[in-house]
Amino acid sequence: MFGVMAEFPWLTIVGLGENGPAGLAPASLAALDAAEIILGPPRHLHLLGDVSRETREWPVPFSAGLPMLMELRGRKVAVLVSGDPFWFGAASILTRELGADEWRALPAPGCFSLAAARTGFALQDTVCIALHAAPMSRLRPHLAPGRPIIATLRDGAAVPALAAYLAEAGFGDSRITVLEALGGPRERIEVIRARDGAAAAFGHPVCAAIEVIGDGSVLPVISGIDDSFFDNDGQISRRPVRALTLSALAPRPGELLWDIGGGSGSIAIEWLLADPSMQAISIERRADRAARIAANAVRLGVDRLRVVEGVAPDSLEGLEAPQAVFIGGGLSDRLLETLAERLPGGTRLVANAVTLESEALLAGWQARMGGSLLRIDLSEAAPLGSLRGWRAAYPVVQWSVTL
Repeated sequence: MFGVMAEFPWLTIVGLGENGPAGLAPASLAALDAAEIILGPPRHLHLLGDVSRETREWPVPFSAGLPMLMELRGRKVAVLVSGDPFWFGAASILTRELGADEWRALPAPGCFSLAAARTGFALQDTVCIALHAAPMSRLRPHLAPGRPIIATLRDGAAVPALAAYLAEAGFGDSRITVLEALGGPRERIEVIRARDGAAAAFGHPVCAAIEVIGDGSVLPVISGIDDSFFDNDGQISRRPVRALTLSALAPRPGELLWDIGGGSGSIAIEWLLADPSMQAISIERRADRAARIAANAVRLGVDRLRVVEGVAPDSLEGLEAPQAVFIGGGLSDRLLETLAERLPGGTRLVANAVTLESEALLAGWQARMGGSLLRIDLSEAAPLGSLRGWRAAYPVVQWSVTL
């Protein structure tokens, strides 16, 4: 069935390498020959060379070209993209509103495959990440000695920026293999150290294969990372409590969290660090803390965190329904009533309380709706005169329930 559907699509997405038509498979050449109109960015059209078909440049920003494409719906159209269209490529956007019988994709070797072929990196063991339209901080969760990374970069100027970022993070000894115009006549490969990369000069297109070396701080892969990773004003779920809270929230791939009373954003940020598919919205009433949450998220590589400045439950209006909710601040009977009424069955809710009044509130709701009530008492060793003793923190009462 799929063979029949793919035989007569109006849209063909053709992956084009730096070697132009000389590097294309027969099917891709045939698709271009059959097209009435060929769309692509200027660089790709230049690589294609002289053709007898009508060509149109894809505009900037990329989204501006989608209406133009849809106006051509039903005609034979070929869109040129880089390498493998569905590997950090444009194909997922181009096909989002199309039926399965309207398109086909003909890939060419992408920059990740070509970079691995030049460096010997095993792709299954390598972090492949797109930094051509994202901040360098996206690398932060992946920086660990010995871990191989291949990253696409925006342009040649991004190479010294990458080197500076690695050096500032404590990984200045990292070995960066810079790969320019892979697969074409302009191909250039050069190895630099991050600490020496400030004056590096390269052109577009470019990607980098990184061997992480250094003694910078490494983010743990389990919940409860050290408090020092988060800028905070004291309003933070401390590491042991955070670990227990995230365990109760039980993150699952692709889920959305509401983090109400975000504070420093530590819960939402660790939720996002659990998996690239995770989403989170942090709701914080104070502007300074909302700004701090956003800055923490960017620095720790999860800039996809959405921060809403406002007071719950009023600020929850219009937000997409979550699969899990954490209440770390702003706990009230009205907020719990609103959540119980609005959220669908199966939503996981976790609330932490420190004051006697909020403890009593959670005890009442637990009696009403069930779930588990947990009292967390933590003590740390501290100086006691010339000796040491236990210094107790305020106990935390945690209610967790599935609605």
